[in-house]
Amino acid sequence: MTEEVLRATTTIKASTENVFAVLADPAKHAAIDGTGWVCKPVDGDPLTRSGQIFRMGMFHKNHPDGNYEIGNRVESFDPPRAISWQPGYDATGSGELQFGGWIWRYDLTPAGPDETKVTLSYDWSAVGPEARKDISFPPFEFSRPRPPRPGCHYIFLT
Repeated sequence: MTEEVLRATTTIKASTENVFAVLADPAKHAAIDGTGWVCKPVDGDPLTRSGQIFRMGMFHKNHPDGNYEIGNRVESFDPPRAISWQPGYDATGSGELQFGGWIWRYDLTPAGPDETKVTLSYDWSAVGPEARKDISFPPFEFSRPRPPRPGCHYIFLT
């Protein structure tokens, strides 16, 4: 695959403000995660600005520990139009995050009264050679929606 940015677009029957509010609340991320890896927020704070770090509990069957934690740095915060974050990890145990270069981004566009066009982008283009030794692009299946894990709930926007 030569393209290193995946995009998916859908229209949701909710205002851009309501959709953005879900994206800015890490407690809601497990319910909207398409990879099935996100479990729960470690921090309880909503996202409010670029540069903010929020930590998430994760699970992946191929991760050495199974359960692990990542720290995400908010890259863009433009309510209610766009939000993005870059996952990072504490490789040394020092508490200092290292970032792999991939970014999750949501762009929101009004599509009518109480409808929002949502474009999710997964950008892999800034991933360096070290990460590419252990992780291939894309690191998840993207051809079909994933069923929710047990204990996860769908989010209904009104």
